[in-house]
Amino acid sequence: MDDAQLLKSFFELMQRLNADGTLLSYHDRSDGGVFVSLCEMSFAAHIGLTILLDELHGDTLRALFNEELGAVVQVRNRDVQHVLQLTQELGLKSVQKIATPNLTGMVEILRGSEKLFSDSGVNLQRIWSETTWQMQKLRDNPTCAQQEFDRILDAADPGLHVKLTYDPNEAPPPVRPELVEGRAVLTRPRIAILREQGVNGQVEMAAAFDRAGFAAVDVHMSDIISGRAKLADFKGFAACGGFSYGDVLGAGEGWAKSILFNRRARDEFAAFFQRGDTFALGVCNGCQMMSNLHDIIPGAEHWAHFSRNQSEQFEARFVMVEVQPSPSIFFNGMAGSRMPIVVSHGEGYADFSSAKKLQAARELVTLRYVDNTGQPTETYPLNPNGSPQGITGLTTPDGRFSIMMPHPERIFRAVQNSWYPREWQENGAWLKMFQNARKWVG
Repeated sequence: MDDAQLLKSFFELMQRLNADGTLLSYHDRSDGGVFVSLCEMSFAAHIGLTILLDELHGDTLRALFNEELGAVVQVRNRDVQHVLQLTQELGLKSVQKIATPNLTGMVEILRGSEKLFSDSGVNLQRIWSETTWQMQKLRDNPTCAQQEFDRILDAADPGLHVKLTYDPNEAPPPVRPELVEGRAVLTRPRIAILREQGVNGQVEMAAAFDRAGFAAVDVHMSDIISGRAKLADFKGFAACGGFSYGDVLGAGEGWAKSILFNRRARDEFAAFFQRGDTFALGVCNGCQMMSNLHDIIPGAEHWAHFSRNQSEQFEARFVMVEVQPSPSIFFNGMAGSRMPIVVSHGEGYADFSSAKKLQAARELVTLRYVDNTGQPTETYPLNPNGSPQGITGLTTPDGRFSIMMPHPERIFRAVQNSWYPREWQENGAWLKMFQNARKWVG
């Protein structure tokens, strides 16, 4: 960077284009040059590109693979003149039209009427991904590595989508007020946001339940064990995600053992589960923890044991799930809905140990991973942990206690999603399950 003013002007241009909605996509060219940048943009969008070299002077290879400072931006045809005018005003002179999308799926390079290069985006993406694939086969589960590599061949993949059986923008039904000293008062039922050493999802979980009308209370396991807090004072609890006892395998099992092997804690939890007016949600690490409490949770005997992902790696992804018909209080009115959700776990494989136990749990399944056409899947990475039949959520026969590996609390607002339909307003699709819990409490 020889001229700091150029960088300042470039930054200002990007901010202005982004603020007025002109900027559709952006990629710097510093790693591989403009050709690699364009290919990566093509791969991400699953669309072809026609690369035009008419405005680029000098040697073709130098123009395509020059890694000097620069960027590729995509704008609409109707905005091109506006963008060029802004670049002139800001003193940015090295601006050229470089490419246009096409619907053929081909990446082509043209100079005038001469076609210098043409290949399918699918083939180029497999070349681009091959080094990663070869490393992944050696480092991870080779079957999962092959499944992910072969997904590139599916050029017809429709991508993420949303199909809801409810309107996320619709206001929840009014909550019945309670009489307090002769006056009607809208009270907030207390929910314990339960965490252990190393858990890191408590703030998002508290925010989701707070938005749904609960009074969220931070409760550490040491509070339960010491007697400073009692589950008898709460209508529900949410066991949060993260890494209890640090980033170690089986952390959720360790959390469960701190309950099962402590008389005071075990009695507290057992009494809570036996009450008829309580509910609980276990997410990620909390899902693994609650699954190991199945002996003291009525109706949980057929729950899976959650173990290491089949990929043999920690998985942090945005994947599709479908809500299944179930008695869960959290998913009332949501059966049949398909939408993306966040996953972030190393031990999400639902191990039922036998076909008999898997069959017995059939009516308790709340969520399944699905592919982008809506079919339950065991294919990686659409199913990030390899769970049988895509199962990633379970409940009890009365629906009061539910566990799930994905993180609904991370995307209960529309803006928390990396992609969402334009018609969504403030609420994301997953706020509904927290609102359902509030509706159930009454």
